[in-house]
Amino acid sequence: MRGRRQFAPLLLLLATGRAAAGEPLSEPSSEPSSEPSSEPSSEPSSEPPSEIESDIDLIRVDKSERRMDLYAGGRLVRRIDHIQLGGAPVGPKRFEGDQRTPEGLYAIDWSNPDSAYHLSLHISYPNGRDRAYAAGAGRSPGGMIMIHGQPGWLPAGRIPGDWTDGCIAVSNAEIEMLWEAVPDGTPIEIVA
Repeated sequence: MRGRRQFAPLLLLLATGRAAAGEPLSEPSSEPSSEPSSEPSSEPSSEPPSEIESDIDLIRVDKSERRMDLYAGGRLVRRIDHIQLGGAPVGPKRFEGDQRTPEGLYAIDWSNPDSAYHLSLHISYPNGRDRAYAAGAGRSPGGMIMIHGQPGWLPAGRIPGDWTDGCIAVSNAEIEMLWEAVPDGTPIEIVA
């Protein structure tokens, strides 16, 4: 799967104006739904994640909930709880070294099979708005923001708490599943 380019979902978001608005792609509704819920259980599982049967076409990260939702065909197909963020996770990433995870709409644009963190998927931070904000303060916006597994030197398990420099860390089994299911060009929306 890795290496395949798929820009259609991001282009669709840009064409509809949703990407430029800076607002979440979907707003929660207070209206009751007659449709059955497609939400997976939020209970953490000790089972390794199974394969996803179709390509993921949207990733939505909720920083405050420490949750990553994966969508295919507009439907929630997987939830990853207990994601780990930068060491200063509150607020959007503004500058290199601030240890914050970005907020906004980006894309997965390349991958690294030789990452120091098991495997990694690059997030297209910084965008033009991020660069302009940092330039206005005379600083660098930083970069190299990834979704990645745990450090290669860690024999098993996870480092506790938020520990990255602004990346999004998941378990090694979760990044292996993402590696197979997330094509390059997949939009990723990161919200506070």
